[in-house]
Amino acid sequence: MSTPELQANLNPTRCYRAIETRDARFDGRFFTAVRTTGIYCRPICPAKCPKFENVVFFRTAAEAQVAGFRPCLRCRPESSPRLATWRGTWSTVSRALAMIEEGALDGEEASVSRLAECLGIGERQLRRLFDKHLGVSPIAVAQTRRVLLAKQLLHQTNLSIAEVALTAGFSSVRRFNAAFLTHVGLAPTSLRRVTRSPSSGTSVTIQLSYCAPYDWPAMQQFFAAREAEGCESVEDGSYRRSFCLQGEQGTLSVAPLQSTLSLTLQLGQTRLLPAVIARVRRMFDLEADTATIVRQLSKDELLAPIVRAAPGLRVPGAWDGFEQAVRAVLGQQVSVAAARRLVSLVVAEYGRPLAPSLQRNGLRRVFPEPADLANQSLAHLPLPKARSQAVAELAKAVLQDPLLFEWQRYSSLEAAVTRFTSIKGIGDWTAHYIALRALHDPDAFPHGDAALQRSFNELAGSSPPSALSKRAESWRPWRAYAAQYLWRADAGAPG
Repeated sequence: MSTPELQANLNPTRCYRAIETRDARFDGRFFTAVRTTGIYCRPICPAKCPKFENVVFFRTAAEAQVAGFRPCLRCRPESSPRLATWRGTWSTVSRALAMIEEGALDGEEASVSRLAECLGIGERQLRRLFDKHLGVSPIAVAQTRRVLLAKQLLHQTNLSIAEVALTAGFSSVRRFNAAFLTHVGLAPTSLRRVTRSPSSGTSVTIQLSYCAPYDWPAMQQFFAAREAEGCESVEDGSYRRSFCLQGEQGTLSVAPLQSTLSLTLQLGQTRLLPAVIARVRRMFDLEADTATIVRQLSKDELLAPIVRAAPGLRVPGAWDGFEQAVRAVLGQQVSVAAARRLVSLVVAEYGRPLAPSLQRNGLRRVFPEPADLANQSLAHLPLPKARSQAVAELAKAVLQDPLLFEWQRYSSLEAAVTRFTSIKGIGDWTAHYIALRALHDPDAFPHGDAALQRSFNELAGSSPPSALSKRAESWRPWRAYAAQYLWRADAGAPG
């Protein structure tokens, strides 16, 4: 086992101090591999600390796997927080990783060349970028993702071995068994020493990790204020919603559980689980490196007090880009409460019925598809004609371009904003808000927002509108988080 040159930027002394003290702040930032055992661990592993001369440090689990190390069975690297900060904003590698996370390299027909084509670059260039930034190939990243997801499913769910294999992205149980034995050193069945009860229908519960702190009450309050009656429910400390993904209906429930979020799914096709997990992770901003964000924004003496007061604040994302775009249009120039009523009316009128077996906790319908709104005037709703026309234009645009609101397709924030504003009825504010919520761009900033300006003026004193935009330049690339802090201080976030 050799140490890749790429690891030279990890300070071994600092990393070793972190594993000696089991410092949770470093969980997800690196992995420790032990030469004498052939195992790699998280910094918080409860096992006896190995000798300094016997360890080597890796930034990612994929690097450790490629170097020949196996995941620890005690600290479970598959449960480690995933931090997106190191990837950079809107980088090609970041977009590729997101697509791999959703299964872009799973299946017989998947290939690196096809992934590169989707990203608009050549296959050789994509391989070079992965080697430069990750030290491993796209295939190695995909293989590690499949193995670690399977390991998590074996530990946390009642899915059968065959279901685990197919859900994790393996084309057959035989290949799954071989890969698991190679990368984990065990047969999948050996991780199930305890007899498990049969799966409860199509229900699956899995834990999603994050790097603490996490302000769950703020996240819950945000979604509760915007709850779309019929397809969303926020109560009893949980967020619930219905959805339709690749033609399959389902429901999900997210609730806090110690240092993770617990995701419970009612889903007919378990093959969709990786895509659902990826969406939920973005929706609840689980990959945010809050320590880095707080450190950067706190450099501004204006923001420092409100940032330090809420270190675990996240940027709420969206389940679906089209849905969020419709919500943004309906929420233009009205209060959050008024926007919520409009969205609920749209769901009641145009949302498709949820399958009877899935109807519970107030969930009765799914949010309308683009085809459901493309030819509707919404004239009976209490909103200006231009705004109802904008909803129809959005729906038509998505029907013509199904990837319109998929963040992986855009090479920059500017490219996304330009594309959105080309749609009639979408202005700069709406485009940035869609980028902030639906594309989850950390630098999106609807600088013309009245609540942002009002909150900024309270902190800085009366100032011209241009002052906010100029000040926000120093907040890059975390302007979306700065906006969230300002909205929280003003309690006037848009819909």
